[in-house]
Amino acid sequence: MSETAKVLLEDWKTPFGLPPFSKIKAEDFADAFGEAFTAGEQNFDRIAQDPAEPTFENTIVALETAEDALEQVASVFFNLSSANTNEAMQQVERDVSPKLAAYSSKKLLNPALFKRIEVLKSNEASLGLNPEQSRVLERYYTMFQRAGAGLGAEGKERVAQINERLATLGTKFAQNVLADEASYKLVLEKESDLEGLPDFLIKAASAAAEERGEPGKYAITLSRSSIEPFLQFSKRRDLREEAFTAWAKRGENPGETNNAAIVRETVQLRNEKAKLLGFQSFADFKLDDAMAKTTGAVEDLLSNVWAPAKARALEETADLQEMAQTEGDNIEIAPWDWRYYSEKVRSAKHNLDEAEIKPYFQLDQMIEAAFYTATKLFGLTFKELKDQDLYHPDLRMFEVFDKNGDHLGIFLGDYFARPSKRSGAWMSAFRSQQKLKGDIRPIIVNVMNFSKAPEGEPTLLTFDDARTLFHEFGHGLHGLMSNVTHPLISGTSVARDFVELPSQLFEHWLDQPEILKTFARHYKTGEAIPQELLDRLLAAANFNQGFATVEYLATAIVDMAIHKEEKLDGLDPAQIEAKVLDEIGMPKEIIMRHRIPHLMHAFSGDGYSAGYYSYLWSEVMDADAFQAFEETGDAFDTDTAKRLEKSIYSAGGSQDPAKAYLDFRGKMPSIEPLLKGRGLVS
Repeated sequence: MSETAKVLLEDWKTPFGLPPFSKIKAEDFADAFGEAFTAGEQNFDRIAQDPAEPTFENTIVALETAEDALEQVASVFFNLSSANTNEAMQQVERDVSPKLAAYSSKKLLNPALFKRIEVLKSNEASLGLNPEQSRVLERYYTMFQRAGAGLGAEGKERVAQINERLATLGTKFAQNVLADEASYKLVLEKESDLEGLPDFLIKAASAAAEERGEPGKYAITLSRSSIEPFLQFSKRRDLREEAFTAWAKRGENPGETNNAAIVRETVQLRNEKAKLLGFQSFADFKLDDAMAKTTGAVEDLLSNVWAPAKARALEETADLQEMAQTEGDNIEIAPWDWRYYSEKVRSAKHNLDEAEIKPYFQLDQMIEAAFYTATKLFGLTFKELKDQDLYHPDLRMFEVFDKNGDHLGIFLGDYFARPSKRSGAWMSAFRSQQKLKGDIRPIIVNVMNFSKAPEGEPTLLTFDDARTLFHEFGHGLHGLMSNVTHPLISGTSVARDFVELPSQLFEHWLDQPEILKTFARHYKTGEAIPQELLDRLLAAANFNQGFATVEYLATAIVDMAIHKEEKLDGLDPAQIEAKVLDEIGMPKEIIMRHRIPHLMHAFSGDGYSAGYYSYLWSEVMDADAFQAFEETGDAFDTDTAKRLEKSIYSAGGSQDPAKAYLDFRGKMPSIEPLLKGRGLVS
C-alpha cells in the first residue's frame, strides 16, 4: 500500500480531526478500502468466535468499534464522490460498491455473530441495560434479521448476490444521471435568447458559460438554481421546451446513460430479496421497519392529500391558461409553460416579481439567518474558520459551540453548483457524534447547488432556495446536536420517515418576520426588506401549492407503486409510470418532480426506495410540531425549544420515533395542520 493511501487510515492530527484533503488522492482509495475491509472482517470474525458468553460489551460494543477504519475511509470517499467527483473517483466507486456490499453481507449473514446477538436479545431482561443500550441491541437484532441472518445457507448466498448486484446497479444509475446533467448546457448567444431574463440570471448564466468553456456566452444548466428561473422568466417558449425536455429526460436518453434496464433489474432484485425475507413486496419489506409500518398507511396519507392537491392544481391550471390568453399567447399550457405563466399570475395576484424579491436574499445573509435561528432556539454559536485544508475552494467552514460555549462540532457549507457535483441538496457527515471512544464531536456538511454569482458579486437566492438552505441546515443541526453514546443511533440514524422532521420543521423559522426583517436585506443598499413587500411575500406563501404538492405526490405514488409491482417479467418503468399517472388522473400540464429514470432517492441506493413518501409523512409531524411554538405565542419559546432539543434534535435514534414525537408534543399529529399549511383547505 502506498504511503499516501496510508493517510486515509491514519488517526488524523489535523485541526478538529478533519480529513487531510490536500493529501488524499483518488487512486489511493482502492488500497485504503482493501485494508479497511480486511481489518473489519478480522474484527467481526474475532467477535463471532469469542469463546466467552455473549455480553453487551463483548458483542454489541465490540461491533460498534469494529469498523472504525472502514467508516473513516468510506465517509471521505462517498462525500467526495457526491460533491467533487471525477473519472478516477467514479471508477473507484464502480469497483468498490459491489465489494462493500459483499463485505456487508459477510458480516450481516455471519451465523455465529447473529447467534450472539440472538442470545443477548432473548436474555435482555437480565442484562441490566439502560434505555439507549436496549435500543441499540434492538436495532442490531433487527438489522441482522432484515439482512437475512435467519435464512438458510442457500437463502443467505442468494441475498448476498443480490446485494452485490444492487450496489453495482445503484452506482451506475447515479453516474448516468450525473453524466446527463454534467454534459448538458443550453448555450445562449443572441440577444433574443436572453429575452425576459432578469439581470441576476444573466450574470449566473454568464458565469456558468465561462466555467464550461464558453466565455462571452450564457449557459443554462440542469441545476435547479439555473433551469427553474430560466423556465420562470424566458419569453422564448422554444428554448423553455428544449431545456425542460432535457431536464425531464435525464436518465432516459438513448445510449449508455439510459437507466431503464437498471431500474428494471433493480426492482426485480429488490422484490426477490423481499420475498426471500418473507414479505409480499419490497414496499412491504421497507415499511415494516419504518414509522408508517404498512403500505396501507402510506397510501391512505397520499390519497388523502392527492384529492385536494389535484383540485387546487386544476384551479391553478385555469389561471395559467387565462393568463396566456390575456398575454395574447394562443397556446395550451404545457409543462414547460407552467413556471413562466405562474410567475405572471403570481405577479398579478400578489404583485410579486422574483426580480424584486431576490436582491433581498443574499446567500451569506441566509446562512447567517439559519445560524441566528439556531442561536435563539438552542443557544448555539458559530465561528468561521478561514484558510483551512478543504476539498474545494468554495467550501466554508465553521466551528460550532453549544449554549455553554463548548465545542460542539464542525459545520461545512458547500453551496455552489459545479459539474463535479450531483444535483440536489443534502446533508452528510465526515464524522458522526459518539461517546464510545471518548467525546467524539461531529463534522457535518451541507451540500447545495446554487448558481454562483460572477467574481466579486454576492450570490442571490430565490425564496425557495433560502428554504432549501434552512431545510438542509435542519438536518445539519440533527447531526451537530446529537448527544448519544452509540454510533449506530447517532444524529440522523433514525427511521427514514422520521428523518425529515428536524429539517422540515426548521424551514418554518424562515417565514418568521423577525428572521426576514433582520436578514432579508438588499444586497446594494443594505436596507431591510420593506414591510409592504414582506407582507406580499408571506401572503403568497401558498401560491402554486397545488402544483408543488401534485408534482411531489406523483413521485411518491409512482415510487410506492413500482416497488409493489407484481408483474416483473419484462417490466417497463416508462409504462408503469404512465399507467400509475393515468390511474390517478395526473394533470397533463405537470410532470413528476423526479421521474423514474432520474429518481436518485430510490435508485442510486435504497435509502428512499418505497420511501419518497417520507417527506409528506414527516410534514404531517412538522406542521403539528410548529404549532407547539405557535400555541405559546412565541416562535422561539424557550421551554418548547428545550423539549425539541431533548426529544428530537439531540436524541438521534435512541428511541422509537413515535415515542420521541410523543415526548416532545404529548400527542400524535393529525393531517389537518399540513393541509392548512399548504393552503389546500380553508
